[in-house]
Formats: sequence, structure tokens, C-alpha cells
Amino acid sequence: MLTKIFAGKAKGEFIAPPSKSMAHRYLICSALADGKGTIENVSHSNDILATIDCLKSIGVDVSVRRRKASIDNRGNFNTQCTLQCRESGSTLRFFIPICLALGIEATFKGSERLFARPLDVYEKICRENGIVFEKSGQELHVCGKLKPGKYVISSEVSSQFASGLLFSLPLLKEDSEIVFDGRVNSRSYIDMTISALKDFGINANWTSESSIAVSGNQKYQQRQCRIEGDYSNAAFFEAMNYLGSEITITGLREDSIQGDRVAFDFFKKMNEGYCELDISDCPDLAPVLMALGGALNGVKLTGTSRLKVKESNRGEVMKQELEKFGITCDVRDDTITVNKSQLKTPKKAIDSHNDHRIAMATATLMTVTGGEIEGSQAVDKSFPGFFEEMEKLGIGVQNF
Repeated sequence: MLTKIFAGKAKGEFIAPPSKSMAHRYLICSALADGKGTIENVSHSNDILATIDCLKSIGVDVSVRRRKASIDNRGNFNTQCTLQCRESGSTLRFFIPICLALGIEATFKGSERLFARPLDVYEKICRENGIVFEKSGQELHVCGKLKPGKYVISSEVSSQFASGLLFSLPLLKEDSEIVFDGRVNSRSYIDMTISALKDFGINANWTSESSIAVSGNQKYQQRQCRIEGDYSNAAFFEAMNYLGSEITITGLREDSIQGDRVAFDFFKKMNEGYCELDISDCPDLAPVLMALGGALNGVKLTGTSRLKVKESNRGEVMKQELEKFGITCDVRDDTITVNKSQLKTPKKAIDSHNDHRIAMATATLMTVTGGEIEGSQAVDKSFPGFFEEMEKLGIGVQNF
């Protein structure tokens, strides 16, 4: 889909959409608890629909009406199934150990880009424990039983591996421990998982800066809950405020533990002048920080190495697309420098590279310059109503 955006001043109230990260976690926790539960304010993004599809595949009844999900775990998980993960890295990395903990022989399928992203943490675990781990093209087959014990993993690629184990290890009969080899990146996402587990009666606790103790033989307790607003997607609309818009953002918890809430503080620093920002714990903010950095005073981002294994090679892709706005960047292995630039209207359509955050980050700049985005449907991965929200706030949008 091609979307044309007209330059203008967005004005009005924007209600933050539901947190995709917390929705994944609450849906999974509820599905692992016996009986019926309800979760309010669930988004219909493609990633969340992938998680819902996978819950159904393992044998849990899930229905979603409007933004309310009803979950019914009758205790009869399937012994074999195929899980369609679409393009959701969270879904794939969460469900691999879940299936192994439940003794489910599973075949995972998804997009080419999804299976190009690293899975070596789980491959190593499976190899060391005699578990079948067969990856071929856009498919992964696993068969075996996860065992309690000590798991030494690296979180430098993704915190999702740790979260997957955190969902799974409490289901085993004996205690386990997760130990991180090296710096714990994206720790806030691990903390979100631990918080969700606690909400459903599961205890997992940091025992040091690099280890988490997980008691075995625990049972998830069913409950009713509501998903909080999402700082990640709200950040795009807050960025528009620094480009001349007047948007009041509501629906966010001030006490949220979402790591991406730091975006609002980062924007203030960037507005004051050139600065250096460490995004090791919030790599998903890179596209919007790069876009706004070029429009404001320039910025240097550190801790950017993992951008290569996101939905696209985000550092390089953003450099390529920002050049169409007249913004220049220097992308290196673990740093990105964005130069202060004079914005211009792109003469060619921006390519989303099928990456939702590329599409939304460049759309923020178009409130100043106008322009077109090819492959704009990429926003459906996390925020299907993104362009409609822009329209509600007074920005002209046409889809072709």
C-alpha cells in the first residue's frame, strides 16, 4: 500500500494504544493458568494476532471481541501442533520453550525475515539437552522436554530468550536459574515479564545483576486484567510535538516499567541540543530518535548493534530513507550519529522495508515535509490504526 501524507499541524488528544509487549505477556500467562480469564484493552495488531493464533494451536480457547480477550484453558494441551508466528519475534521466541516445557512437538512457521533473526540461544539449549531442533528455511521443528536446571544465556541479542524461559521454567517440577553471560540488554523487557508473571501468581526474582531464580512446580493463577497504554507507539506522536504539532497524549501509566517510556525524556534532551543517548535498553526507539535527531540538533546513539537483527537492518535502512529528507547519518557497529539537517520533501517515496517502525518514524517527519510511504501497511504489525490517528489529529492522509 502507498500512503501519501500532507504536511500539517497535528492537534488534539491522542489516546495511547494498548501495549503490545504487555499484551503478549498477559495473554500467555492467562493461557497457562487453569480456567477462564479476561484481558481488556487488547490490540488487534498482527503480532498479537500471531500470539493468539499460537495459543489456539496449543489447545487454549481464545476469543477476542472488540478489545476484550476471553481465555479458557481446560488443561488439555495438544501433543503436536503447528504454530503460525507470522513476523512476530516475540511470539516465536516465547513459544519455543513453552512448547518444550509442556512436552508439545511443535512446528513453527513464519516469514523469511523472522527466521533470519537469531535463534542460536535456544538451538544451543536444545543441543545440550538432547532436544530436537531442526530449522529449515521458514520453518522450525522442535521435539523434546525442557528440564529444570541452570541456563546460561546471552541477552546481548534479545531479551526475548530470557522471557521465553521465564514463562516456561515455573512449569517444571524443580527449581531453575537463568544466568546471563555478559551485559543484560533490554532489562526492562525482562522486568515486564517478571511483573506479568507476578500478576498471575508466579515468582521469579533477580538474585544478582546477572541471575534470576525461578522456583519450579508453580501454577499460574487465573485473573482478569487490563493492558496499559504503549509508550513505544505513543513516542511517534510525542515526536510530532517537537516538530510543531500540539498533541495531548493520554492513556499512559506514569509508573509504567516499560523501558520505552524513556523516549519522552530523550526528546527533551534532544530539543535542548546535540546529545549522546544509550539505547541498549530501548533499541526499538532508534528509528524515531534518528528521525527527530536529524530534524532537531543532531544526536549520537550508542548501544545500536542489535538493530541489524530487527524487522529490518534498522540503522542502515533509516540512514537510507533519511537521506531522502536531506538527513545524513554515520552508521557503525554499535553507534549511530545523525547530523542536524535542513529537512526537505522527499522526491521519491519512502520505502518502509516492511518495518513498522521505519514507516511510523518517517511519517512523523512528513508532518513537516509531506511525502509518500511505500509499503505503509507495515504498521499493522504493531499499530494498525496509526494513519487513522494522524487523520483524526488533522493531518491529511491518502491511501492508494
